[in-house]
Amino acid sequence: MTTYHDVPADLLISDLSKRLGENDEINAPEWTIFAKTGTHRENPPVQEDWWFVRSAAVLRKVAMKGPIGANHMAQLFGGPKDRGVKPNRAVAGSRKISRTILQQLTAAGYIANAHNTTGNVITGKVITPSGQSLLDESAHAVRGAAEEKYPELVRY
Repeated sequence: MTTYHDVPADLLISDLSKRLGENDEINAPEWTIFAKTGTHRENPPVQEDWWFVRSAAVLRKVAMKGPIGANHMAQLFGGPKDRGVKPNRAVAGSRKISRTILQQLTAAGYIANAHNTTGNVITGKVITPSGQSLLDESAHAVRGAAEEKYPELVRY
């Protein structure tokens, strides 16, 4: 069975965003038409479905790097801030967007809270079995397109 590790991220995220768009729990809030994705951006996103694409990317990141929290997730989606004549500095992305997407993915049942060994401190979010199966189904669906686009994947 093909897993999300076996296919390129661009193909996986595009297919996964379509699947997440069909879920009723995941939807873009009203304020997203005005919001930038971080202080390093000058304009809001121009894609119509950017919320679902970001949700798919967040789900993939939780699966690969979990347990992970909203702050670390915002740092992963950050970038260089243009400071004029001064050198650029790295800044984090929007924590509100990261936190809201993590809450929606939790409500949909794709991710859950991870607890430390004593069981009372939440250390971040981890993928659930239903989230794992959604990622693997999406990876299996794009396997053929991935082999066409990247012929060297046939060996794996």
